[in-house]
Amino acid sequence: IALIIEESPPKKRAFIWQLIEEKNEGEILKNLSDDVRETILSYMDPDEVALVTKDLETDEIADILQDLPEQIMKEVLEKMSFQNKDILEKVLKYPEDSAGGLMNTDVIVVRPYHSVELVMRYLRIKNNIPLSTDNLFVVSRNNKFRGVLPISNLITNPPGEIIKNIMVEKKPLNASLNSNEVIKVFEKEDLISAPVIDDENNLIGRITFDDVIDEIKSEADESLRQISGIDSDTFEKTSTAIRTRGFWLGTNLITALIAASVINIFKDTLEQVIFLAVLMPIIASMGGVAATQTLTITVRGLALGQIVKANYLYLFNRELIVGISNGFLWAVILSLIACTWFQDWLLAWVICLSMIINLTAGVLSGMGIPILLRSLKLDPAVAGSVIVTTVTDVIGFFSFLGLASYFYS
Repeated sequence: IALIIEESPPKKRAFIWQLIEEKNEGEILKNLSDDVRETILSYMDPDEVALVTKDLETDEIADILQDLPEQIMKEVLEKMSFQNKDILEKVLKYPEDSAGGLMNTDVIVVRPYHSVELVMRYLRIKNNIPLSTDNLFVVSRNNKFRGVLPISNLITNPPGEIIKNIMVEKKPLNASLNSNEVIKVFEKEDLISAPVIDDENNLIGRITFDDVIDEIKSEADESLRQISGIDSDTFEKTSTAIRTRGFWLGTNLITALIAASVINIFKDTLEQVIFLAVLMPIIASMGGVAATQTLTITVRGLALGQIVKANYLYLFNRELIVGISNGFLWAVILSLIACTWFQDWLLAWVICLSMIINLTAGVLSGMGIPILLRSLKLDPAVAGSVIVTTVTDVIGFFSFLGLASYFYS
């Protein structure tokens, strides 16, 4: 049903929502993308939101409430039961992109000096284990985190065994930890769930792998949107589409004007040697491709935590060798083609030198710019491609036309 709503134009969404039974609305809300969910929530009053979300998990309710204006969110919280309100306020105080924002509070805790038999009896009485439960969490009497009790350890040990002897010490996630770091921990350790603590080592919740997968999808979608200037809603308003896409078109126009201004400097050379205009885009294009290749590798390495200060020098030297080697190889090939085409051996030197310069600049900027952006706390996946393309265009045109002006003067 959520997919049908997302596939429908805005006017039809309101009609479809009116046909849905109230008991299903909460499940549908949690499966909608943020932008579409925000639209659907605008059709609902605070009482209705509180009612349809009461049976969802804490982190799912928090995700939904964060799509509401702050004042409306407060009204919804007031309409909720005291227990739900208290739990949600603890979750909502953490940023959405933190471990605290991703966590849910459906944890099962045991004490270090309980026996296996006592824990098993407790679970049978409870008669309900949260989804994706691979560990129970061991805490002291004052809720200080001590470790985890894998379900496998619980069911394979004798009834009289003490939990302290079979629990596993595990480093918990601090609630303030960034979601990117949470993703890395889950990937590195192949986790199904992980405990979350506050600054005083109190157990406050857990994160499960499905929360992490949702966050990965959300971050990938957000990066794609920012790079291309699009909205996640296929049926976004025309005015919104004009505004969001227009920003990136304007950015591209500015970078194109910078490149054009470089060409304008050498307009006299272009008038004298007209065939330079034919070859000029090739130099810039080759540099752009080389830069994009290196940029992709660097952004990926930064995202996976593989590129750190300790290996900057090695990567810098490698990319320098790659740039010069590829520049020389393809410079020779293009020079031979150009000489055959235009019967001008002087042109070969211009092409050869400018190609080497631009490909070297391309690979170095493809590595250096993402690292610089990361150090400035900016997203290299978003701004990197625009800056790198501008660099290769400017250097490509300047080196090619500058060398041509020198050789043909």
